[in-house]
Amino acid sequence: MLDSTIMTLAKEAIKLSLFLSAPLLVTALVVGLAISIFQAVTQIQEMTLTFVPKILAMALVLFLSLPWFLKKLTTFTENLLLNIPGLIK
Repeated sequence: MLDSTIMTLAKEAIKLSLFLSAPLLVTALVVGLAISIFQAVTQIQEMTLTFVPKILAMALVLFLSLPWFLKKLTTFTENLLLNIPGLIK
């Protein structure tokens, strides 16, 4: 297996993991920012106020984007498994 092949596979795996984690991370960022602004305006400094909405929003985004996640992962895995004979030369 060539070094360029290994680097290409690693690059694709990292790119896929970034694409799959981006919706959840952006959701946590947006909800956290909104809650922080709400806390600053109302001067409510309750710690649980930050966690519950983030968890609920992230669970909703995960539920809605799960088919897309699975499609991307299965496509990547199928391509990797189909290309094994060419990779072990």
